[in-house]
Amino acid sequence: MTNTLIARRDAFNARHPEARVTLNGREWGVIDVGTDGPVLILIPGTLGRADVFWQQMEALAPRARVLATTYPASGGVTEWADDLVALLDACGIDTATILGTSLGGYLVQHFGATHPERVAKLLPANTLVSTEASRSRPPYTLDVLSAPIADLRAGLHKGLGAWREAHPDQAELVDLLLGEVDGRIPEAELRTRLNALKTAPTLASVPIPATRIATIEGDDDPLIQPASREEVRAHLAPAVSYRFAWGGHFPYVVRPGLYTGLLETELGLPLTGEGWGEGAVRTR
Repeated sequence: MTNTLIARRDAFNARHPEARVTLNGREWGVIDVGTDGPVLILIPGTLGRADVFWQQMEALAPRARVLATTYPASGGVTEWADDLVALLDACGIDTATILGTSLGGYLVQHFGATHPERVAKLLPANTLVSTEASRSRPPYTLDVLSAPIADLRAGLHKGLGAWREAHPDQAELVDLLLGEVDGRIPEAELRTRLNALKTAPTLASVPIPATRIATIEGDDDPLIQPASREEVRAHLAPAVSYRFAWGGHFPYVVRPGLYTGLLETELGLPLTGEGWGEGAVRTR
């Protein structure tokens, strides 16, 4: 049986292949679509390449410039924040709305603290303000740089398998993510992502007005517990917080219309995605 999510992502990737861009000596992947309108940067979590945001890129490209990134095989949160500055400079972009999810959400918080002048709006999603608790879960309990890659992948398989059992309706999403775990994300890149989260620096305060910050979270996110979500809101004091009643850790994949709608709202674009109604909450 065809996995429709994978088929649609691969079709998008065939039309918009990832370019490789060297930033401060590290090779990133970048998909750059659209030309006019506001600029949006999309940064994935541990399990995703740039094209994991294909649904948002397809919807927004006619009205905005959207750049999605794939992490390099070296560096960590501190180095990557500087690399993002280099990316903006290379693309001739002064400021951008920057969304990062999970690991990417931690990165964009650090970016907002260290390079606030480059941020039009900051959108940390399904993320944390401390990675300490994550270090007690597989595969982070292992030496992620030297443990057998099979052991690291097994730890990720365990978590994804539990999500499939709890939410069989999202089996296609799990299969898409398992493909990333099992080699679509090369071993060196996967190890670097895991290590970046495990060794992430302590986050400083973000000197950006609350009106330019919005957080995104999910009630049923299996990785970000309620207390962690509260910590993110307390740390950032956002003017707006979007909360998905369901969608897990990857609402941009399984609820693309609603996710596109919130991005349109934050970018100041006419709404073509879903509005915020039943099954979702937008609070100030």
